[in-house]
Amino acid sequence: MDLVVLGAGESGVGAAILASKKGLKVWVSDFGQIAEKYKNVLLNNDIDFEEGQHSESIILSAKEVVKSPGIPDTVPIVKKCLTNQIPVISEIEFAVRYTSAKLIGITGSNGKTTTAKIAYHILNNAGFNVALAGNVGQSFAWQVAENDYDYYVLELSSFQLDNMYEVKLDIAILLNITPDHLDRYDYKFENYINSKMRIVQNQDEHCHFITWRDDAVIQAAIKQREIPSKLLLFTQKAELEEGAWINKQQQIVIKTNQQQNNQPTMSVHDLALQGKHNLNNSMAAGIAGRVLEIRKEIIRESLTDFQNVEHRLEFVARIHGIEFINDSKATNVNSTWYALESINKPIVWIAGGVDKGNDYSSVMDLVKSKVHTLICLGKDNAKLHETFGGKVDNILDASSAHEAVQLGYQYALKDQVVLLSPACASFDLFENYEQRGTEFKLAVKAL
Repeated sequence: MDLVVLGAGESGVGAAILASKKGLKVWVSDFGQIAEKYKNVLLNNDIDFEEGQHSESIILSAKEVVKSPGIPDTVPIVKKCLTNQIPVISEIEFAVRYTSAKLIGITGSNGKTTTAKIAYHILNNAGFNVALAGNVGQSFAWQVAENDYDYYVLELSSFQLDNMYEVKLDIAILLNITPDHLDRYDYKFENYINSKMRIVQNQDEHCHFITWRDDAVIQAAIKQREIPSKLLLFTQKAELEEGAWINKQQQIVIKTNQQQNNQPTMSVHDLALQGKHNLNNSMAAGIAGRVLEIRKEIIRESLTDFQNVEHRLEFVARIHGIEFINDSKATNVNSTWYALESINKPIVWIAGGVDKGNDYSSVMDLVKSKVHTLICLGKDNAKLHETFGGKVDNILDASSAHEAVQLGYQYALKDQVVLLSPACASFDLFENYEQRGTEFKLAVKAL
């Protein structure tokens, strides 16, 4: 067997399609049930597959294995592949062999989807032959199989980076690093940091590395490594020789070489996405645009008219003066910090789900100053009660999005906000964060 693909979701099926088109003998194996739409794709393309099991005899006969990012290295079949010295790679690693496109890769604990979409929006507006792939949208491999793009903007999770070895990103963007997914990294923050820093592996002096000047974790990690690529920083705290910053007139300045006229400026108040975190996202994407020599007018227009990502600080409705915001994509505490920080009204906060070893200390001051009611949406809410008991006026439990919205509507007053920003994974009550956010929105619209 030339290639075995473990996992038959968007990533795995995309890899299988590409392998099949390149004449490889491919087999797809999913330990769970394969969604109907993906099963039909495999059938229509005459790709052999199995579901509900992993047939070891076939899998261990593979020359190479592509592993979907959701499958940990600790799964028995993956361990056996590695023991048998069968290379286990990501879909990104596999697909990059079949394209000569320029690659812009974006990672970070928070903001990577938004930044990837902004970067794609800038390149698309500039007339580039560009696609958006990776952890967002259609799989990279699938697009390589069926199209011929000159540029790819790739959102890369740590799980994807872990099984990337030869990929070289022309532009690498690392937004921030805060503790997340530690259950996949032996509960060692250092392991997670090392995973994120793989974004710069294989870069050379012709490549660019864009990152946040004020993230102490990133700056310490940079000092421990020799990174040959051109470093460009963004910050809200100082003026720089190169990179992006905010001047005294509250304008964004982006400068990618020593030429003075290389400085696009626009007021921070004109950005489509407000909040300090979105300012960072916009600056990072703007730097990438200037590295590619996109005109400053196009960058300015793109940052002004960009439409936000669904489920990320998404305005849903204003009902009797109460604003409902869907931030279901906030699956960790740091994401929720950004949401709480960006809202300047009293808040009814809906949180909870599957706790990934959360430390809520970073949001405690924001919660105490802004949140008067906490609605716990999950099967086990003990940790939220224990952490925030006595810190907010009201703590309530809800077992569905509908119940949480009803309680939010009951406890919020005019000119206040009901914020769904769970800080937890969704898998106890929902299939994923998208379903959680969608049910929240439907419940709000039913009020």
